Amino acid sequence: MTVFDRLHQGEHIDIRDADYQREVHGEIDRCDHLCWQLRQTDPAAKQRLVELENELFNGQIKDGTYLTPPMSVDCASQVTLGKNVYINHHVTMMSLGGVQIDDGAMLGPEVGLFTVNHESDNLRTIMTKLIHIEKGAWLGARVSVLPGVTIGQGAIVGTNSVVTKDIPPYTIAVGNPARVIRQLEH
Repeated sequence: MTVFDRLHQGEHIDIRDADYQREVHGEIDRCDHLCWQLRQTDPAAKQRLVELENELFNGQIKDGTYLTPPMSVDCASQVTLGKNVYINHHVTMMSLGGVQIDDGAMLGPEVGLFTVNHESDNLRTIMTKLIHIEKGAWLGARVSVLPGVTIGQGAIVGTNSVVTKDIPPYTIAVGNPARVIRQLEH
């Protein structure tokens, strides 16, 4: 069982663990290098950008899915992207715990997806939870999403919001912490 599997099953792991260092830091190094290459690529070189993004996300940049560099992604092997997903520039994905972005979801500039947390009495021990952004959801600029949160289908999260708990489908949520302010018709 990999460290990724152990974390996804809810195990807390010390970041000094040899398996963690080898497996997770190996993936972080791979992603750091590819994100660096993306930052160095001319924005007009669209085909090269897609090639690098596909290398980063294991061939998932297709079927209308589009990412705008630059980006910071630490564990892209733990990210699942649907069709027609749009992710604007400067996204940060701390994705060790898994990020699932369903068809048609859109993320504005500087969105942060954070799947990792630390034990308060031992900061060297981490735990992770999946972030799930359901079909057609839209996150405005600079939204931060914390571990374990699901953004419901068709939901909208307003700019600069900090999402600490699930957002129901077809609602608008804003603030810090984000709270639902309106139901949408669908």
